[in-house]
Amino acid sequence: MNSLTHIEKQKLERELRMDGGYVLDFSNRTFEEFFREVVGVAIYDARHALGSGSKANRMRAFWQEATDRQLRVCFQGLFDGWDIYSHTPMSESARELIRRIVSKCGGGDPLRAEPTNEQEVAVDSGTSEKLISELLRITALPAQTRGYAYETFLKELFNAYRLSARASFRLTGEQIDGSFVLHHEVYLLEAKWQNPKVGASDLHTFQGKLGEKADWSRGLFVSNSGFAEDGLQAFGRGKRVVCMDGFDMCEMLRRRLSFVAVIDAKVRRAAETGNPFVSVREMFP
Repeated sequence: MNSLTHIEKQKLERELRMDGGYVLDFSNRTFEEFFREVVGVAIYDARHALGSGSKANRMRAFWQEATDRQLRVCFQGLFDGWDIYSHTPMSESARELIRRIVSKCGGGDPLRAEPTNEQEVAVDSGTSEKLISELLRITALPAQTRGYAYETFLKELFNAYRLSARASFRLTGEQIDGSFVLHHEVYLLEAKWQNPKVGASDLHTFQGKLGEKADWSRGLFVSNSGFAEDGLQAFGRGKRVVCMDGFDMCEMLRRRLSFVAVIDAKVRRAAETGNPFVSVREMFP
């Protein structure tokens, strides 16, 4: 049982333009991708058909069985990506309705998911110290358990910046280490905690995963041990991947830099130079 009321469902039907079997301007493909990559639900499973199997009926079926957490992720994703999934701007009534539902389902105010300046998104000293302590704890773990613990740590970090983080999930034939939403862009995560520096093959594999996803998907590759210089050169330029290493992470947390500002700076450098990895220290001397 979730927190969505009958009245809220009726209002959502109107705001999402679900008459005629549609939901906003989703195509079948983008509707499936949104639920799979953002919400973590196979919306085209038979249990979501609800009679005709239209997008509207599948959304209604999802409302019936979803947990509050799934509702929160779904509506936060719609809020963040409205200009992608709709050809018309979000109305004030839709904005207020979705804000209220996300807040009721435990997500706070979704307007804070996209802060407007670096000061807004810098975490407080307590959160920063907690994240640093967790990172140090992972260092002491056995090698075989570090990878999963690191993914969990990164999800906690993304949530600290209110970026609609999602834990790792498995698709047919591949593993995605997580995802988050920043400035209406969905970022898929690849996380490595290993002794050798990441080389070109791992970077190309991750780029291949992105190539199979929606065109607007981006990638963040986090390698605690860093990246081999020759691997970065072999990987090439002009990709949809930006990279962070362990030193970047420690510098960001120690100096309480904004993760949002760090990723924005990396994306800009990648756009300007084609280089997927530029260190935090170089960008924030």
